[in-house]
Amino acid sequence: MKRKYTGLRAWLVQRVSAVYMFLFIVFFLVHLAVDPPRQYPAWHAWITSPAMSIATAAFFAALLAHAWVGLRDVLVDYVHAMAIRAALLGLVGLSLTGMGVWVVRILWTQHG
Repeated sequence: MKRKYTGLRAWLVQRVSAVYMFLFIVFFLVHLAVDPPRQYPAWHAWITSPAMSIATAAFFAALLAHAWVGLRDVLVDYVHAMAIRAALLGLVGLSLTGMGVWVVRILWTQHG
Protein backbone atom coordinates (compact mmCIF):
# COMPACT_ATOMS: atom_id res chain seq x y z
CA MET A 1 0.00 0.00 0.00
CA LYS A 2 1.43 3.37 -1.02
CA ARG A 3 1.58 6.18 1.45
CA LYS A 4 -0.52 9.22 0.68
CA TYR A 5 0.93 12.70 0.35
CA THR A 6 4.54 11.65 -0.28
CA GLY A 7 4.70 14.08 -3.19
CA LEU A 8 3.29 16.85 -1.03
CA ARG A 9 5.80 16.10 1.73
CA ALA A 10 8.72 16.25 -0.74
CA TRP A 11 7.36 19.47 -2.21
CA LEU A 12 7.07 21.01 1.28
CA VAL A 13 10.62 19.96 2.21
CA GLN A 14 11.91 21.57 -0.99
CA ARG A 15 10.03 24.83 -0.45
CA VAL A 16 10.62 25.20 3.28
CA SER A 17 14.31 24.38 2.98
CA ALA A 18 14.72 26.79 0.06
CA VAL A 19 13.03 29.62 1.97
CA TYR A 20 15.16 29.01 5.08
CA MET A 21 18.39 28.87 3.06
CA PHE A 22 17.46 32.09 1.26
CA LEU A 23 16.69 33.90 4.52
CA PHE A 24 19.90 32.63 6.14
CA ILE A 25 22.03 33.80 3.21
CA VAL A 26 20.33 37.22 3.18
CA PHE A 27 20.86 37.56 6.95
CA PHE A 28 24.50 36.49 6.62
CA LEU A 29 25.22 38.96 3.80
CA VAL A 30 23.39 41.84 5.50
CA HIS A 31 25.27 41.21 8.72
CA LEU A 32 28.59 41.21 6.84
CA ALA A 33 27.64 44.44 5.03
CA VAL A 34 26.38 46.28 8.13
CA ASP A 35 28.79 45.05 10.80
CA PRO A 36 31.71 43.19 9.21
CA PRO A 37 34.08 41.54 11.65
CA ARG A 38 37.38 43.42 11.41
CA GLN A 39 39.63 40.76 12.90
CA TYR A 40 39.63 37.00 13.35
CA PRO A 41 38.58 37.03 17.05
CA ALA A 42 35.44 39.03 16.19
CA TRP A 43 34.62 36.71 13.28
CA HIS A 44 35.22 33.61 15.44
CA ALA A 45 33.09 34.98 18.29
CA TRP A 46 30.20 35.70 15.90
CA ILE A 47 30.35 32.35 14.11
CA THR A 48 30.70 30.33 17.32
CA SER A 49 27.93 32.10 19.20
CA PRO A 50 25.14 29.68 20.14
CA ALA A 51 22.49 31.36 17.98
CA MET A 52 24.74 31.44 14.92
CA SER A 53 25.84 27.83 15.47
CA ILE A 54 22.21 26.69 15.61
CA ALA A 55 21.30 28.76 12.55
CA THR A 56 24.29 27.36 10.64
CA ALA A 57 23.44 23.78 11.62
CA ALA A 58 19.85 24.35 10.49
CA PHE A 59 21.13 25.82 7.21
CA PHE A 60 23.18 22.72 6.46
CA ALA A 61 20.34 20.41 7.52
CA ALA A 62 18.04 22.27 5.12
CA LEU A 63 20.69 22.10 2.39
CA LEU A 64 21.15 18.35 2.77
CA ALA A 65 17.39 17.70 2.89
CA HIS A 66 16.89 19.90 -0.17
CA ALA A 67 19.65 18.06 -2.03
CA TRP A 68 18.26 14.63 -1.08
CA VAL A 69 14.73 15.39 -2.27
CA GLY A 70 15.94 16.96 -5.51
CA LEU A 71 18.44 14.23 -6.39
CA ARG A 72 16.04 11.47 -5.36
CA ASP A 73 13.32 12.86 -7.61
CA VAL A 74 15.70 13.17 -10.56
CA LEU A 75 16.95 9.60 -10.12
CA VAL A 76 13.44 8.19 -9.69
CA ASP A 77 12.23 10.04 -12.79
CA TYR A 78 15.14 9.34 -15.13
CA VAL A 79 16.85 6.11 -14.04
CA HIS A 80 14.49 3.28 -14.95
CA ALA A 81 16.67 0.25 -14.18
CA MET A 82 15.84 -0.62 -10.56
CA ALA A 83 19.29 -1.97 -9.67
CA ILE A 84 21.07 1.12 -11.00
CA ARG A 85 18.52 3.41 -9.36
CA ALA A 86 18.92 1.66 -6.00
CA ALA A 87 22.72 1.83 -6.25
CA LEU A 88 22.66 5.52 -7.15
CA LEU A 89 20.17 6.35 -4.40
CA GLY A 90 22.37 4.50 -1.93
CA LEU A 91 25.44 6.38 -3.15
CA VAL A 92 23.65 9.73 -2.90
CA GLY A 93 22.35 8.85 0.57
CA LEU A 94 25.78 7.80 1.81
CA SER A 95 27.39 10.89 0.31
CA LEU A 96 24.88 13.26 1.90
CA THR A 97 25.15 11.44 5.23
CA GLY A 98 28.93 11.77 5.07
CA MET A 99 28.62 15.47 4.36
CA GLY A 100 26.22 15.84 7.29
CA VAL A 101 28.65 14.08 9.63
CA TRP A 102 31.44 16.31 8.34
CA VAL A 103 29.39 19.47 9.03
CA VAL A 104 28.50 18.27 12.54
CA ARG A 105 32.17 17.55 13.21
CA ILE A 106 33.13 21.04 12.04
CA LEU A 107 30.44 22.72 14.12
CA TRP A 108 31.33 20.70 17.24
CA THR A 109 35.06 21.40 16.99
CA GLN A 110 34.82 25.06 16.01
CA HIS A 111 34.93 26.22 19.61
CA GLY A 112 38.56 25.25 20.05
